[in-house]
Amino acid sequence: MNTPHAIGDILALGSPWYLYGRYLATITKGWLLNLRGRYDRAAYIETGYSVFKAAESCNGRFHITGLDNLRNCHEPVVIVSNHMSSLENNIFLYLIGPFLPITFVVKASMLKYPIFGPILKSQDPIAVSRSDPRADLKLVMEEGQERLRNGRSVIVYPQGTRTTTFDATAFNSLGVKLARKAGVKVLPVAIKTDFWGNGRLLRDFGPLHRHKPIHFAFGEPLPIINVKQTHQQVLQFIETHLTKWGQGDSNVATFGDE
Repeated sequence: MNTPHAIGDILALGSPWYLYGRYLATITKGWLLNLRGRYDRAAYIETGYSVFKAAESCNGRFHITGLDNLRNCHEPVVIVSNHMSSLENNIFLYLIGPFLPITFVVKASMLKYPIFGPILKSQDPIAVSRSDPRADLKLVMEEGQERLRNGRSVIVYPQGTRTTTFDATAFNSLGVKLARKAGVKVLPVAIKTDFWGNGRLLRDFGPLHRHKPIHFAFGEPLPIINVKQTHQQVLQFIETHLTKWGQGDSNVATFGDE
């Protein structure tokens, strides 16, 4: 059953600050747990669940498919997803965390954020500079394999930045290459989370679009036989779902392996 519309959000008169107040309270709770060395897998699942319920209380309506594909994963995978907003970062903790221990490939500067940075760091992310692609590729290949060997699945956003459009030419094959190198499968994910808008000054705090449904679709894990072909399968999975969900400005093209 969907969570009822919160009185606090109604009183906020269309502003996003009821949701963001609950979000900041959730992150602060995680930060305090982390200070005590207690921000473990159960804690980050709870963080994701709290954000999920907060979004629902602001009329966010979730449509989630393919959870059996996560449930049937018995070994680590590389999870490749498009990236629209801050919402998926948190909801992945709740949706994927119960099935697979996870970490993210993130921009190194995120680890310097107050409160949020230490929480993220506690999950052993792979932090890339975004200024030296060659060095970043080497780092992801080395550290990604190490995380996967230790039983932790790795979430990769190949677009590099949040965007409500989907342009295949900006969607690199890093996740597929990591999966091949590590000898694991890649699990494609399509998301539509523009319910939670990106802010102009503070990226994490933009307007809420309460009329927009929230979609998560988890695909079947794909074995890597050929990087180019598997990468194309990932693109097709995401594009197909975005088209079905009415994200009509996606732009998918076929192109060679990078």
